[in-house]
Amino acid sequence: MCTSILYTAGDHYFGRNLDLEISFGQQVVITPRDYPLNFRKMPRLDHHYAITGMALVQDNYPLYFDGANEEGLGMAGLNFDGPAHFFPVEEGKDNVSPFEFIPYILGQCKNVAEAKELLKSLNLVNINFSDQLQLAPLHWLIADKSGAAITVESTASGLHVYDNPVNVLTNNPEFPDQLTNLANYQSVSPANPANTLAPQTALASYSRGAGSHFLPGGMDSESRFVKEVFTLQHAPAGETEVANVTNYFHCLHAVEQQKGLDEVGKDQFEYTIYSDGVNLTTGTFYYTTYDNNQINAVKMHAEDMEGQQLHRFPIASHQSINMQN
Repeated sequence: MCTSILYTAGDHYFGRNLDLEISFGQQVVITPRDYPLNFRKMPRLDHHYAITGMALVQDNYPLYFDGANEEGLGMAGLNFDGPAHFFPVEEGKDNVSPFEFIPYILGQCKNVAEAKELLKSLNLVNINFSDQLQLAPLHWLIADKSGAAITVESTASGLHVYDNPVNVLTNNPEFPDQLTNLANYQSVSPANPANTLAPQTALASYSRGAGSHFLPGGMDSESRFVKEVFTLQHAPAGETEVANVTNYFHCLHAVEQQKGLDEVGKDQFEYTIYSDGVNLTTGTFYYTTYDNNQINAVKMHAEDMEGQQLHRFPIASHQSINMQN
């Protein structure tokens, strides 16, 4: 299970929480413009936009979980088990496997509008990376530095592209159902509620925060969706990059999962392995991990953007504590 957001505070910050019970050895990976990107059923991209993000590199191929390109387009794949459906190769379509989908879009599109055009002929095909690495059931959030965002879902009824007005994606159910469910929480507010129950009776409020009394707090994807929409809608904008990055991570951490709270098997618990985000204007990629909540950063433009080798940065997973005496 995961949560992905687009946070706006002058610049736009895009990223996600990755919630699973196991880690895959992911790294921060920068793919320069001239690193060849191969596709199983589509022509190779020998020159493309540079990409930064979190990825597993397998057989020299960057399997991106999430990332952004140098033009300010971001994309993240999130678990969508059940509704997700991928198809056989279809003649006349652009046949792309889900494991290729992020580099396919980020390599060629500079904004959401261009991504929408490319998606018109797309067919997400049921081709595994290998026998050992099977396809994950995913759907995707795509957003750009103008603040535009869309959700992409491939189900048994076909490929669906939805405008995303709330800049949030979690997991099941299908995205239109998530939006419909928000109507149940229209009264949730940061402010204390007015007494409409018994207006003629003076009711003493026992606590601050009563306006959020009915806000969901569960680990399930529908609860996280509602809570993250509420958090993001009311998140403040800072006056500096540090303030904005700090606010951004507070938004993600509002729905992070702690070990021991989401049991998925005997002695197995899903938890937030990492949280990350990229400033879509500067290309700086930030992340924290479950074991290291210091914010770490990798600057895309500090590397050779014209090269033909991947730039790989191991995750800083050891907790950093500032000892003051």
